[in-house]
Amino acid sequence: MNLPTKITFSRIIATVLMLIFLFVMSLVKPEIHTIGDTPLTWVYLGLFIFFVLASYTDHLDGSIARKRNMVTDLGKFLDPIADKLLINSLIIFLAIPGTIYSGQIAFPYWCAIILIIRDLIIDALRQMAAIKGTVIPANIWGKLKTVLEMVCIGVILLNDFPFSYFDASWGAFRIAYIFVYLATVASVVSGAIYMYKGREVFLGKKIDGTK
Repeated sequence: MNLPTKITFSRIIATVLMLIFLFVMSLVKPEIHTIGDTPLTWVYLGLFIFFVLASYTDHLDGSIARKRNMVTDLGKFLDPIADKLLINSLIIFLAIPGTIYSGQIAFPYWCAIILIIRDLIIDALRQMAAIKGTVIPANIWGKLKTVLEMVCIGVILLNDFPFSYFDASWGAFRIAYIFVYLATVASVVSGAIYMYKGREVFLGKKIDGTK
């Protein structure tokens, strides 16, 4: 197991430990502090820092693997699993009512369902295409979806800080919802593109850039 793969594997282990920690902390009520007028607990502030560092390792392992020519089949297998585990586990956690401050729903559950189902369908489609010896290339919408997911998770963990000023002006609507909805739209669009490309594969057509 080379260095990039070890970094990827450590992200998986760290995510599992994070889930255990969240389960334990769900049994207690951490003290709420404020940044300006924004309520914030040390649990979610620490979780935000962890999420940022974990997201950075996603860039780090890929960068090291490409620069040092250390790309392996195991690394290519583990990397998307680590990404989906980190992001989707937090999406599910944030979609549970009462997990974030004052019992509010931080992540609209219908958006969470769309994002997770899309990932399951596309992963299955790509695996089926790989069996046929074809790689369905990533598209810009898929990359945009991942970035928007990371942004909206980070903003939610900080309870919309520093956008909470606008939240007060807009009532129940929160700035984080904008990022969630944008991520959902990008998810649907990228999923449709993947499914169209997959349709071409199973009809025996060649896709530019595939092997």
